Amino acid sequence: MASQLSSLCLPNSPSLPLNFSLCRTRPSLAPLAALPSLSSSSPSPSFQIVGGRNLGWHGTGVAQFGDEEEADWLDLDADLYHWTKGLRTVQWYPGHIAKTEKELKEQLKLMDVVIEVRDARIPLSTSHPQMDSWLGTRKRILVLNREDMISKADRNAWATYFSKQGTKVVFSNGQHGMGTMKLGRLAKTLAADVNVKRRAKGLLPRAQVRAGIVGYPNVGKSSLINRLLKRRMCPAAPRPGVTRELKWVRFGNDLELLDSPGIIPMRISDQVAAIKLAMCDDIGERSYNVADVASILVQMLTRLPAVGAGVLQNRYKIDADGHCGDIFVQKVALHLFNGDIHQAAFRILTDFRKGKFGWIALERPPR
Repeated sequence: MASQLSSLCLPNSPSLPLNFSLCRTRPSLAPLAALPSLSSSSPSPSFQIVGGRNLGWHGTGVAQFGDEEEADWLDLDADLYHWTKGLRTVQWYPGHIAKTEKELKEQLKLMDVVIEVRDARIPLSTSHPQMDSWLGTRKRILVLNREDMISKADRNAWATYFSKQGTKVVFSNGQHGMGTMKLGRLAKTLAADVNVKRRAKGLLPRAQVRAGIVGYPNVGKSSLINRLLKRRMCPAAPRPGVTRELKWVRFGNDLELLDSPGIIPMRISDQVAAIKLAMCDDIGERSYNVADVASILVQMLTRLPAVGAGVLQNRYKIDADGHCGDIFVQKVALHLFNGDIHQAAFRILTDFRKGKFGWIALERPPR
């Protein structure tokens, strides 16, 4: 079966930096007459990648960040660019976000401290390109949420990276409360510093220092606030777009927190980042083709040293030979879902989002 499927990817791409082939349409399954037919609730053309270099499969499941592996990550980023180049553009900008962005920029002028929340699996892709210009010189705390979904080595690497930039970073898990005590202490310390500086300038101290919690959709902003307050004050759910309006809540006697809906650029020019947002469920599902995203995720996972083809094979009891994500999704569809590609792709994405493949970061700090 593996040899039949792999033979269906037809090389028709121009010369690229790495040795892989692209297929512009889903392969026909005519040679597999004995198998049930594939179906998909949202079929669409997609790119497939076969072959390429085998990048750093150490086989231990332990991430080792040496020069060789750093080069592997650079190669993987280059491949991601080519893999996403021919796919349907991922764009998601619900109407409430435009209204929120306008209101939030007005509220930012009144804030003393800003708590920016990002997804620890993709800290760069969940950084709004205009955030720095909006914040100016305001004090910032960077929270990398979902710390339980990345390895200790990844946490250390990102902590070192942001420390060198002079950014205060807190790793957290909003669902279970890890990191929230440290975040609360840091926020109150910065709030106290604000009033110290106001007194030094001859100004009256604020009765309550204002801190805004901002970030992309579904990165865990509301869950963090609920954990900080130790009660459910803000609606939270594991999907983008639940919070739809700004809401101030009091944290202790001297600090107010602003919960805000997720904000995202009106147009995402970096489609590699957009695909990562889709993989991590940080963007609305209607904005992307589930099968395409799952296929690219499979190709990424087989290339990451902490995962590799073996983890996928063990999870689904299917060979991941050829490193062709689209073919692997089809195999899962045939094996588990009576040929339904959409269900198979959704299962793979759900398994990744629930950590079934292990602690996996999809980005490494720039060097």
